[in-house]
Amino acid sequence: MRYPNSVFLTEAWLKKKPDDTRQTKTYLAHFIRTGFICAMLTIISAPTALAKPGTRGNLPWDWTGIIGTGQSLSVGAQGFPLISTTQPFGNLQLSTGGLPWPIDPNDTHLSMVPLVEPVGRHSTNYPSSWPENIDGETPHTAMANEITALVRAALDRDFISVHGAVGENGQGMIYLKKHAVQQGVNGHSYEAALVETKAITRLAKAAGKTYGVSALIVTHGESDAGNANYEKELRQLWKDYSADLRVITGQKQKIQMIVSQQNSCADHSASTQAQWKIGVDYPKDIVCSGPKYQYPYVADGVHLMAEGYRQLGEKYGQIYFERVVLGKDWQPLEPTRVKRDSKTLTVHFHVPVPPLVWATNLELPHQSIAEWKDGKGFEVQRANGEKVAIVSVTISGDAVVIVCASDPGPGACVGYAMVGEKQPMQTPLKGTFRWGLLRDSDPFVGASTEVAQPNYSVAFEKTAR
Repeated sequence: MRYPNSVFLTEAWLKKKPDDTRQTKTYLAHFIRTGFICAMLTIISAPTALAKPGTRGNLPWDWTGIIGTGQSLSVGAQGFPLISTTQPFGNLQLSTGGLPWPIDPNDTHLSMVPLVEPVGRHSTNYPSSWPENIDGETPHTAMANEITALVRAALDRDFISVHGAVGENGQGMIYLKKHAVQQGVNGHSYEAALVETKAITRLAKAAGKTYGVSALIVTHGESDAGNANYEKELRQLWKDYSADLRVITGQKQKIQMIVSQQNSCADHSASTQAQWKIGVDYPKDIVCSGPKYQYPYVADGVHLMAEGYRQLGEKYGQIYFERVVLGKDWQPLEPTRVKRDSKTLTVHFHVPVPPLVWATNLELPHQSIAEWKDGKGFEVQRANGEKVAIVSVTISGDAVVIVCASDPGPGACVGYAMVGEKQPMQTPLKGTFRWGLLRDSDPFVGASTEVAQPNYSVAFEKTAR
């Protein structure tokens, strides 16, 4: 996103009616406190940074459905104590009461309630599945509130999203897909999403509201770190959801898939690479939100703290607003090409908000790997997999120039945050095992956490040409 929230809040301020300024005042006060009014004065001079006058955005329904799937991080594993326990806007979720699985979508005990954490019912055992699958704070409430804040401020309209989380803790794609393997309580995540959608469609109609599903959020990949077919399976998941949900709701609009990278499990992880690459291969339907290595983790280096889940939700919300509401072709900070010239490798990037900078607040990566300790997260290998020593890395416009101790040769591979340390990052926060320091200059600040969130580079491996 090419603007701070404060720009939109200030633009919309004079338009607000007295009875709906309370929440906007709260967020405006936040931006004044955090100094973003100064940033606004600089950025407001760029007309492309703002929604065009008269823009109504893509807001086709009264209630907009967003479904989350995945494994432990999708259901907020270890994300406690809960933080998002009040709903400042009108965002909603489906309450299943105490109903056991299987659930009839026409059951009269189903109802719509305010969206707060937990999004659904707490799991009481492991493994678990919907409707009792939530472990802690999920990204959903923060995501919903972020979208609503952005829409109200930018477009002077309300936005109500209805969220559901159908992920299954610890389970791979084999249990999440359509026609999944059934084992114990696991394997009905996909069916649960259809049940939720049918129930909400019915309840929306009864309430006199229009409803459709606009996005699928995928927070997953650890169990599939070695799955060479992961991109193909993600694509099929999108196809199935996009087809089946539209039959239920009667909508024409396709489903936007937003997927984040896992950075905790396995060196050269196939799922991590696929989570980035699928957005390159299918840019209209699927987008990678970026990595998760910049967020605070619990001690295991795999699961996020509650605040980390909220920051992830805000990033999902920012990207949803860009892609779905404004219809922009937002893409993450990602490599576009790698050129080799003897000992020098030049990696060009798509940069969402220039300029590229090095993060100075994170612990230096790869300090236990002598060849890469000066690479700021970059990794160079010969075609045979042998490590090549990095002498220096410097930013030059939209590129990072890597100088190696020797020519890596034809077929050299440049990686970034794909090989881990033995211990997760420890300063300035407890992090995960694979990370890097390259980021852009996006001034975005989350509406709920008040934390600045520039875009960090995706983890990747790419062959030099």
